[in-house]
Amino acid sequence: MGITYQRVLLKLSGEALMGNLGYGIDPSIVQEIAQEVADVVNSGIQVAIVVGGGNIFRGVKAAAGGMDRATADYVGMIATVMNAITLQDALEQLGIPTRVQTAIAMQEVAEPYIRRRAIRHLEKGRVVVFGAGSGNPFFTTDTTAALRAAEIDANVIFKATKVDGIYDSDPKTNPNARRYETLTYSHVLTHDLRVMDSTAIALCKDNNIPIIVFDLGVSGNVRRAVMGESVGTIVGGNCEVS
Repeated sequence: MGITYQRVLLKLSGEALMGNLGYGIDPSIVQEIAQEVADVVNSGIQVAIVVGGGNIFRGVKAAAGGMDRATADYVGMIATVMNAITLQDALEQLGIPTRVQTAIAMQEVAEPYIRRRAIRHLEKGRVVVFGAGSGNPFFTTDTTAALRAAEIDANVIFKATKVDGIYDSDPKTNPNARRYETLTYSHVLTHDLRVMDSTAIALCKDNNIPIIVFDLGVSGNVRRAVMGESVGTIVGGNCEVS
């Protein structure tokens, strides 16, 4: 099957990097993710990554505990940079040139986010990892993924999760939960399916960027999704609810 997408944005949660640990980063998991990405890059696909920081610090949870929300979100943004640099190291150990760009300036460890420079890196075959979210509190890394995907003209957003798609209810608590094959943006919003936050879904809808939600834990799923195989659930403007 031929390559369906040429430039993709992969959204990784911070939790994806900690594996079965209760906190932090599992080096073996990071190596597995890096290998998946390397396989895709070596096929000629341009890859950008947005990574969360929930394995280290979650701003919403800290704010619920009494911390100022804006301050908590900034701490969370810094946590995403730690994850981004970790991913960069794992990718470069596999021979994949990688650049970290951050929305908050920290020039000693990363480039500042510059749209044209990011696109140029992608054109040269480098992976670009976006850290520090959007640089603004009150916005999630899901929204950052949608924003960056629109800015770099990505063909699709891959949201890697711990489940094999989008369900009408929590499959962990409801054994009869239904998994969708395809969904419209409107259905996701009106039924509050929590694939991504509503701002991110609205951005994808406005820019007609499809979202594919799939299980990162299945080896080879990133490549399968990029190659157009049926993996997970697709959300898009041309989709129906099925």
